[in-house]
Amino acid sequence: MKISSDRLYQIPVPIIALTGGIACGKSTVAKLFKDKNIPLISADELVKEIYLEDEALKFIQGLLPAAIENSKINFSVLRQIVFSKPDIKQKVEDFIYQRLPQKFLNAFIQFSAPRILIYDVPLLFEKKLYTKVDKIICVYCPRSEQIKRLLKRDNITLDLAENMLKQQIDIEIKKNAADYVINNTQDLAFLEKEFQETFEQIKSL
Repeated sequence: MKISSDRLYQIPVPIIALTGGIACGKSTVAKLFKDKNIPLISADELVKEIYLEDEALKFIQGLLPAAIENSKINFSVLRQIVFSKPDIKQKVEDFIYQRLPQKFLNAFIQFSAPRILIYDVPLLFEKKLYTKVDKIICVYCPRSEQIKRLLKRDNITLDLAENMLKQQIDIEIKKNAADYVINNTQDLAFLEKEFQETFEQIKSL
């Protein structure tokens, strides 16, 4: 295939982005892809790797000393600060996203000549990466359900949950912009059925 200069990290295989909103069930779908032995890179996992490095600890310590506890990053505190202060959020994201390309490429070379690649990336639209991939899968549930699941999962306040959702592009917009939609509006069996239908469509790409 011809590799355009705008292609995500110049990866020479079809890239299918897996995205959605907070608490929509994207991580569960990512696991279903892994269970099918489909090569998958998770942006969240790459970010976790970056946060484990001494450089990240020093950066957060200098920027947000209140988020450091026992010489480690307290992610609960960090999240609360980041989602309440846009200027701080921007600085933290800039730090992370400057380091993502190399982490991505390190992960990609671990695969042996993959035919396709799934990139699990929550902020696909927010970071304007949608033009750099071949297809987009959106894991969907309505905003009201997102809030319910977020409150239950993370044990946070309603104000924080709503603030977190406000800082992402609305899930309805993501759904309408995607090539494939996996509805996660019922139980796990329903989600697995939705996943299988999408998997059958993309495996022939």
